[in-house]
Amino acid sequence: MKRPLWLLLFLFPLLAAAAPGDEYILAARAAYRNGERLELAEALRALKDQGNEANVLEPWAEYWQLSQRIADDGVLDGRVAADVNGFLERQANTYPAEKLRREWLKALGKGGQWQAFEDAYPLLQQPDQELVCYAAQSRLALYQDSAALEALRPQWFSAADLPESCMPLMAQLITAGRISERDIWERMRRLLAAKKLDQAEKIASYLPKRQAPQRKTLLAIAERPRHYLDDSLDSAHIGRLKRELLRYAVERLARVDAMVAASEWQKIQGAYSVEERGHVWGRIAMAAARAHLPQALTWYGYAEQAPLSEEQIAWQARAALREEDWPTLERVIGRMPAQLAARPAWIYWRGRAMAAQGRADAARALYLGISGQANFYGMLAADELGRPLVLPPPAPPPSAQEMAAARDNPGLQRALALIRLGIRIEGVREWNWTLRGMDDRQLLAAAALADDSEVFDRAISTADRTLAQHDYALRYPAPFRALVDPQAKILSLDHGWVYGLMRQESRFVMNARSGVGAKGLMQLMPSTARWVAKKIGMKDYRPAKAEQLDTNVELGTHYLSMVLTSLGNCPVLASAAYNAGPRRARRWCAARPLEGAIYVETIPFSETRDYVKKVMTNAVYYAALFEDRPVSLKSRLGVVGPMAGEGGAYLP
Repeated sequence: MKRPLWLLLFLFPLLAAAAPGDEYILAARAAYRNGERLELAEALRALKDQGNEANVLEPWAEYWQLSQRIADDGVLDGRVAADVNGFLERQANTYPAEKLRREWLKALGKGGQWQAFEDAYPLLQQPDQELVCYAAQSRLALYQDSAALEALRPQWFSAADLPESCMPLMAQLITAGRISERDIWERMRRLLAAKKLDQAEKIASYLPKRQAPQRKTLLAIAERPRHYLDDSLDSAHIGRLKRELLRYAVERLARVDAMVAASEWQKIQGAYSVEERGHVWGRIAMAAARAHLPQALTWYGYAEQAPLSEEQIAWQARAALREEDWPTLERVIGRMPAQLAARPAWIYWRGRAMAAQGRADAARALYLGISGQANFYGMLAADELGRPLVLPPPAPPPSAQEMAAARDNPGLQRALALIRLGIRIEGVREWNWTLRGMDDRQLLAAAALADDSEVFDRAISTADRTLAQHDYALRYPAPFRALVDPQAKILSLDHGWVYGLMRQESRFVMNARSGVGAKGLMQLMPSTARWVAKKIGMKDYRPAKAEQLDTNVELGTHYLSMVLTSLGNCPVLASAAYNAGPRRARRWCAARPLEGAIYVETIPFSETRDYVKKVMTNAVYYAALFEDRPVSLKSRLGVVGPMAGEGGAYLP
């Protein structure tokens, strides 16, 4: 339904605007999102009528209008082309121009306007996969450049979704025999393993009719793999399609129960080639490693003849680490692809494996290579060298001239204005775009500007980018101490750990909301907030209070204290529980005491594994800032003891 401008202005009161014309910016954005072309034009006219007090976000309002015109009128309208090109010229090297150019190029590609596409494409600075494929289509149409087609072939073998612009090119590669039927099945396997059923179904359309699996069959296998195997085990010798479906069922079953999957696979593996057997054993072994089953290494041994993915090899290494089988760990890391083995994680663990086998000098050389890195493994390597964290001297604060340059930067101005108005996603992207090419001094000034504006997430991410001059107070800010410190003290919580967790949860964005509904600084789920409020006897609690800064901190710290107590006062376990739940954190413990770093490295969920690493690393930095003394990450990780039973399961 169309709404007049006066009503839009009523919906965004002037009291909320901090700059002339903000109300028109908000009205323009609302009209853009609702597809209201006349209202958007009216808001833009009103904005331009502000005269000398033009809003810094006027280019965004123009972008919204042109984006809408591209969608409505298309690329064949000469007036649209002229106005788009005029905007791109006026706003050259800005994020709104890059964003509009990307949309314009996609419209040109979709419309087959290849010469116009070819003229505009070189000015785009960050093409996505859709545009890369349109560029290849353009090269083929204008110059019959087959090399552009061939260059896309590796994309077929990734698990990433292929946009529609790529599919005609893939069809040509299939027709030319450059992608075989075996390659089609290989992509389907990757997509099915990544749970991308819709994409797999599209790829299946390239198979001969009788070889393409039906969607209902794939769904049935995904939901009840054991049932499919029970009904089909006597058919392993029948046709390529049946063989592939049986493989999929076994691999799908392995996600639920690797032991049963291994038993089922042993019954039918004789009907498959050595490479096929190894491929499936690799899947089963990875599932077993993620479930911390001791059979994982044995099953990896059955996969020796098959090429393993980087993820499978990484879990083979984790399986060896979990068992503290140092010779096997060193051997697996030694067989990793070079780019995987060069990651700090595997450099560190290779050093540990060498040290465990008495080769201290070789281990020391590896530790030295990463000990200066400001990350989880750099800290652990420094600990092995006897060098607990000491913060480097802070860089000189930005000068008045440097701060003035940051304040006057149009891109930073636009980003802060967008964030101030609640248009955060666009504001963050504008900010990050503007940082490109900045040196350390410019980055520190931009970080200080964000910190002064209380946009702490941008201050953190910007300060994190410096290469030689650092300010760890900007990387690890501690706002709201008047609220956080008393709560931490009352509950006997380590202040550095609490701040380390908040930094990872919300980056101190007070109104942060996750995709699953967690809210506030401490990212509390509504059900958790309600449960904690009841437990601590909070009076007059209502859901909206959980978003208030003081209530969010009170509820979050109480919940963190409850989790910590239920898990033996182990911060590593409590950090994992805060992200993935107490039951899982407890289930991931071993039957024996386990070094904290090994527990973290073998967490099955990549999100939680990364989360715990960052929370504990953050905690070390905050401790160094708060206490001004050397701090050891390894000592903070400590030892994770066995956790029998379901204690703590009452927690949400």
